[in-house]
Amino acid sequence: MSAELDFTFSDTVAGYVTAYHQDRQLLDFRTSDGRELRADVGSLTNAEFLRNLGGPAIDATAHVPDLLVPGRHVHLYGVFYPGGRFEAKHITFLGRRPGEYNFEEQGWWAEQLEELAQFYRRAQFGKKDPVDYADYRTMLRLGGDKSDHHVQETDTISRLIYGMASAYMLTGNEDFLGVAEKGTEYLRAHMRFVDRDEDVVYWYHGIDVRDGVETKLFTSEFGDDYDALPAYEQIYALVGPTQTYRVTGDPRIAEDIDGTLRLFQKFFHDPERGGYFSHVDPILLSPHHQSLRHNRSRKNWNSVGDHAPAYLINLFLATGDKRHADMLEETFDLITEHFPDPDSPFVQERFHADWSPDREWGWQQNRAVVGHNLKIAWNLMRMNAIRPKESYRRLAEQIGRSMPAVGSDTRRGGWYDVVERNILEGEGIPRFTWHDRKAWWQQEQAILAYLVLAGNTGDKEFLRHAREASSFYNNYFLDHDEGGVYFNVLANGTPYLLGTERLKGSHSMSMYHASELCFLATVYGRLLLHDQPLTLWFRPRPDGFSDRVLRVAPDALPPGRVRLEWVEVDGRPYGDFDPVAMTVSLPDSTEEVVVRAHLSPLENQ
Repeated sequence: MSAELDFTFSDTVAGYVTAYHQDRQLLDFRTSDGRELRADVGSLTNAEFLRNLGGPAIDATAHVPDLLVPGRHVHLYGVFYPGGRFEAKHITFLGRRPGEYNFEEQGWWAEQLEELAQFYRRAQFGKKDPVDYADYRTMLRLGGDKSDHHVQETDTISRLIYGMASAYMLTGNEDFLGVAEKGTEYLRAHMRFVDRDEDVVYWYHGIDVRDGVETKLFTSEFGDDYDALPAYEQIYALVGPTQTYRVTGDPRIAEDIDGTLRLFQKFFHDPERGGYFSHVDPILLSPHHQSLRHNRSRKNWNSVGDHAPAYLINLFLATGDKRHADMLEETFDLITEHFPDPDSPFVQERFHADWSPDREWGWQQNRAVVGHNLKIAWNLMRMNAIRPKESYRRLAEQIGRSMPAVGSDTRRGGWYDVVERNILEGEGIPRFTWHDRKAWWQQEQAILAYLVLAGNTGDKEFLRHAREASSFYNNYFLDHDEGGVYFNVLANGTPYLLGTERLKGSHSMSMYHASELCFLATVYGRLLLHDQPLTLWFRPRPDGFSDRVLRVAPDALPPGRVRLEWVEVDGRPYGDFDPVAMTVSLPDSTEEVVVRAHLSPLENQ
């Protein structure tokens, strides 16, 4: 800290203990990027252990001298005084011993997902059983109570469904699956349009429900996409139903997914240069119509790459269908070909029809969304498990190694939002576009990217970044008072509670990203990193899965790393399964059956 500092301010610092001088009450530590700092730790410094959502606070103040040992990762909050002196007022210990992290305990993420599911179930439907989606509202206030906004958005319902289906898979709680299935039925009945002439399915933006009267909202209501059909809204309409399909095999969901895939191929796909256009007009379903204005003949990360994390990888996991793997391969080949930029550490995100970069579009201009870079790295590694290519792995690792210096807060922890893609001459980091706040979903992308990179490569630096991102998220984003997670925090981790960023439900936020994080952090942590088994629940319908094969792989994982150890059907041991392919040949039944699949990690290859 500069000796010229002549004012006080409070801030957070995250780092690793290098020495503790108890006689002088001084703590030496270093930040993630290696800067050495010193803190005063006195009688007025309080401390606690990191706690999970729904977990009790555990005071550690009396044990501070014993806990401040070299190598321990800590978060400090305190006051900087003139001259650079830092007085620590609060310490968060992330685990019981150096190198241990509470969030790496076997049940941490599953318990967090269960708490999230309970929060959203209670906020949207109260104690009703069965739930009634007529009560659903897109907008939820901080404590989960509903606003007077009457629009039910298709994508936010779909994202809630994803979270509930994922919570069932990890916990076996039948109520969560019931919420997912009811939501899927509601989407089909109220938000789906089947075009018999074109043989496609597309999804309304949402419906406005007032005084029992339902008004369909066909095109998007948002400024960037107004009066058009954006690809991302069609993509995220599938996120929840697809995850539910993995559990039940409902053939009606499969038909809807296939119809929406035909929509993508017939109207969004570019048959000449490949990829998918970002918007089509609502009358002719053309991506080139003049009415689309700034979205005319454009492609972007969401329209090309978001198929994979939103639904397509999960669809392939459920079906094993070559068509779905082919579509994934096309999108990731295009990403590796067109997205890297030799003049910037960040990828390009927006393009004209001919794949020339579009650096003048709307708010984005020549700017980078940090989380999109991380999302690409994460999903390239997943794709590399489906159809391995050196280009996938190379770009994923390149992004993983370059992003911390330009996208993360190496002093406090956490990951930033939108930054300028080009670094100004004489400056070491990119400037923030609007602010230095940190959004919950971008922390998710960082955690999953570095977990999967660490699990695939064994690289300790990737694991360190995963742990640092997980530490920041679990310490600052969990709302221990009201439930759920915060949308945004300030750079120092303080919740930012203004405007729409105060909400727990909005156009941007439902249950999806937080639940996806819990589900896949469990999968990667247990099976790829910590040698822990994982049990998943499924409930196939009697008409579910046309080939009567239940595929239970939890994600696209490196071949040979995980084995299906045992299966139970309706609580009884069941032997008709393939341990290597992780498939279960379902019994003939006239009723739904409950399948438990127990997966075990194999030694790293």
